[in-house]
Amino acid sequence: MREIPGAWRRTARGAGLMSADGVASPTIFAEMSVLAAESGAINLGQGFPDEDGPAAVREAARQAISDGVNQYPPGRGLPDFLAAVSEHRSRFDGVTFDPATEVIATAGATEGLAATLLALIDSPDDEVVVFEPYYDAYAALVALAGARLVTVPLRWPHFQPDLDELTAAVTDRTRIILINDPHNPTGTVFDRAVLEHVVALAERHDAIIVTDEVYEHLVLDGRRTPVHSLPGARERTVAISSAGKTFAATGWKIGWATGPADLIDAAMTVKQYLTYVNGAPFQPAIAVGLRLPDAFFTGIADTLRRKRDLLGAGLIAAGLAVSPPAGSYFTVADAAPVGAIDADAFCRSLPDRAGVVAVPITAFVTPERRADYATLVRFAACKREDVIRDAGARLAAMG
Repeated sequence: MREIPGAWRRTARGAGLMSADGVASPTIFAEMSVLAAESGAINLGQGFPDEDGPAAVREAARQAISDGVNQYPPGRGLPDFLAAVSEHRSRFDGVTFDPATEVIATAGATEGLAATLLALIDSPDDEVVVFEPYYDAYAALVALAGARLVTVPLRWPHFQPDLDELTAAVTDRTRIILINDPHNPTGTVFDRAVLEHVVALAERHDAIIVTDEVYEHLVLDGRRTPVHSLPGARERTVAISSAGKTFAATGWKIGWATGPADLIDAAMTVKQYLTYVNGAPFQPAIAVGLRLPDAFFTGIADTLRRKRDLLGAGLIAAGLAVSPPAGSYFTVADAAPVGAIDADAFCRSLPDRAGVVAVPITAFVTPERRADYATLVRFAACKREDVIRDAGARLAAMG
């Protein structure tokens, strides 16, 4: 049998998908979703909605298909989609981008992240700084690019970083500081002071800032500070977002990246060899979505806030300790009060014990920090309210 290619092996190891003896394994998310389907448990593990997005957006996709928008779009994206992204950034972030040179369409945020990291990492000596716990794709993409992952811990229950630890992590070897805000899996929204410190460190060490903003409209408490709106940030920041979470269309995989033309050109050079182009009829549909009135965007946050509170109440009634999230789909709970000593084992037992699926926070951390998050579990609130109530009742009755 042929040996597995080095890049694949490096990526699998970086993502925690390969054991010490070289055997590849599925992610915990795939595994738990299969378990939910097989057992009939309520899946609060994976972050996808169980309700459709706005009718106007879905109708626009149907219309685009009927109108023949079914072949390759331009490599950068359809011009009206790029214009809509630019308008959206100006409207909500107060930052203007040239749609012809500073915006590209991507196959979801993950491809945008992949293209950006692959384009901007120069050598094996480069480092990428992330907050930990982190979305699992980050470690895989950094490994694929051949760089080194450096993590800054976010600690229970508030999940804001220690600025001294952040300062120590960013050095002249730092090529990219990668920020996910609002943050998956913890649900934190970073304080403005944290983000200003990131910008200052990036300037000091000539690093690039990459922001993953897929939950940008799902801020539930306080206000989000767009990093590229801060003084000194725009010229060194690539901001990446997508339609999936905002418009409940995770299967469409329409994303975008904005930033200075030189950085966007570099990402585009790589992106054309990943998917080339994608989602022709969905781009005009998301352009419609991006231009929806403000009431839509405040409305989706209001709806998720109710679901967050409902989920949190159910988790507390079940005896778990809860860190109320300020944003995103997710709530982190500590299962230690109900006897858990290992989050992974707790989550694997949960479908049988309660008919509910969740994922352990240990799936989002480096091996050396597993002990710091040993009993923490992530639950998703992006489900119908009746489903969340049912899940809460099942957890409360857990034996």
